[in-house]
Amino acid sequence: MARGIARAVAEVLAWWAGLTAVWTLLISRPDTLELAVGAGAALLAAWAARGARRAAAR
Repeated sequence: MARGIARAVAEVLAWWAGLTAVWTLLISRPDTLELAVGAGAALLAAWAARGARRAAAR
């Protein structure tokens, strides 16, 4: 059980890091608010990506 949770957290973290990096590269002049909004949006997208991957695997 704990192993599955650790894998889920690691997957969401990997998605989040990649999406946040892409967001940071795409904005011209990052300030604190843009980085915070981008990180929040990337977290939601990472959660959705994990769900989509799990749904496709079934």
